[in-house]
Amino acid sequence: MFPIPEQFSNLGKTNLEAYMSLILNLMGKGFEGAEKLDDLLLNASKASLEDFSNTVKQLMAAKDPQEFFSLTAAQAQPAAAKAIAFGRHLAGIASSTQAEFTRAAEEQIAEAGRKFTAMVEDVSKNAPAGTENVVAIMKSAIGNANAGYEQFSKTTKQAVEVMEANLNSAVNQFSQTAEKTASRARK
Repeated sequence: MFPIPEQFSNLGKTNLEAYMSLILNLMGKGFEGAEKLDDLLLNASKASLEDFSNTVKQLMAAKDPQEFFSLTAAQAQPAAAKAIAFGRHLAGIASSTQAEFTRAAEEQIAEAGRKFTAMVEDVSKNAPAGTENVVAIMKSAIGNANAGYEQFSKTTKQAVEVMEANLNSAVNQFSQTAEKTASRARK
């Protein structure tokens, strides 16, 4: 008897289990990223509140307008540095979470492709005479799907690289602007 339906059924079951595992893995990575983000936001909020409180106390203790403006100017540089550090930390969390998502998805897709290719090879060895064209079409479809996935993967990686470069550029521009503002305020 020709075992193709059973092979497809087993492959389907195996792939479903693998995809469920992938989804659970990705959800875990997503929660880890969210926890890191929550920690960052909570710590930044606490630090900002503490800094604000200290700054208000210092400004309230100023004896004259010149001291007030001098204290205000002195706060610009540390505040900008903290904002830059926050932005970089945030970008790092986003980048590492995205990289883990990509890695997990690529592994899963590659494994599923290997299993499907192995099954097609096995089926082609046991295929009845006259089905060579069907097997060739299936192999061609697999090749085209793999090529499409590789192109999609490359495009996604390029988009992520552009996003990271833009984020780094924005942080650097903010840093330069903050430094200029702080140096003007000190004068």
